Amino acid sequence: HVQLVESGGDLVRPGGSLRLSCAASGYDINSNCVGWFRQAPGKEREGVAALRTTLGHTYYADSVKGLFTISQDNASNTVYLQLNSLKPEDTATYYCAADPRSCPPVVRDLTPEFWGQGTQVTVS
Repeated sequence: HVQLVESGGDLVRPGGSLRLSCAASGYDINSNCVGWFRQAPGKEREGVAALRTTLGHTYYADSVKGLFTISQDNASNTVYLQLNSLKPEDTATYYCAADPRSCPPVVRDLTPEFWGQGTQVTVS
């Protein structure tokens, strides 16, 4: 049984930073691909970042390049998303996702098999 549990969402002021965590159980994050998506009210879900763990390659949506960083900790089987220079338009529910099958270099093409429940980030 795969579980992805996000944490770290919070209310933060513009320009602030947060680090989101995704603790995986029943799934080895080195299986291929882990990623982060977000969905704002009234908007479609957007792929934000992905990490091809087998090669250590990272992929980002253009909107967050240079601002967000995805990383992994193998010892704790956890994936992180560091969010810097946050803007009000970054307000959304952020979801962790994983896929053992493929990890396309364009994040929006990722179709994860497993999803977390989400953590709320509010920038105001």
